[in-house]
Amino acid sequence: MHKKKILMCLAVSCVFLWMTGVAQDKSIPPTSHPDVGSWQDLFDSDLSNAIYPEGIWTSKDGILTASEDQAIWSQKSYDNFIIDLEFKTASGTNSGVIVYVSDIKNWIPNSVEIQIADDYDEKWAKAPKTWHCGAAFGHLAPKKSMVKKPGEWNRFTITCIDHKIYVMLNGEQVTELDMNLWTSAKTNPDGSEIPAWLSKPLAELPTHGHIGFQGKHAGAPIYFRNLKIQELK
Repeated sequence: MHKKKILMCLAVSCVFLWMTGVAQDKSIPPTSHPDVGSWQDLFDSDLSNAIYPEGIWTSKDGILTASEDQAIWSQKSYDNFIIDLEFKTASGTNSGVIVYVSDIKNWIPNSVEIQIADDYDEKWAKAPKTWHCGAAFGHLAPKKSMVKKPGEWNRFTITCIDHKIYVMLNGEQVTELDMNLWTSAKTNPDGSEIPAWLSKPLAELPTHGHIGFQGKHAGAPIYFRNLKIQELK
């Protein structure tokens, strides 16, 4: 009888641990990079569901890159979602993942850019921290630099839920942005200056729109792969 009770307790414990693990895997935002095996590709392999300038963006062997500083956009607009992807920088790379884009022709003030940068490059290392990799560009610095050195693949999991954006980079939640707190287009809540070209307060931006990727900015390439998305209800 005693052995049966022990076995039953062990079984209950195992089930509890399994259920806890499942709950963690389904938490929003994710507590770790998710299993994206069943998620949809953001772009078709031939880029037929993307908006981009011809001859600039190419997708070969699953790797997306650009030859000039022009962005590529999803045809579809998204509300609440999680996007998971990998990116690789080169020396001096400065790029970004752009969400909530309401105007792709004038995207800079009409979106939120999650910054990609080679934080090892002296130019970007000395730039404001809101320009470092994983930042909500110009608005909120990452808690720490987690980007790998140029030539290594990094992983982003970006969760967008209404006015809140969460950024996980290489296993660490580095940025948690509440757009409602950004009621000024000139200064951040901590008093730091916002770049003049970001001319609309985040609190006033729509929380839906296209998803985009910045091209070969500042003369250095950027590479993307495994772009997956899961829409949230």
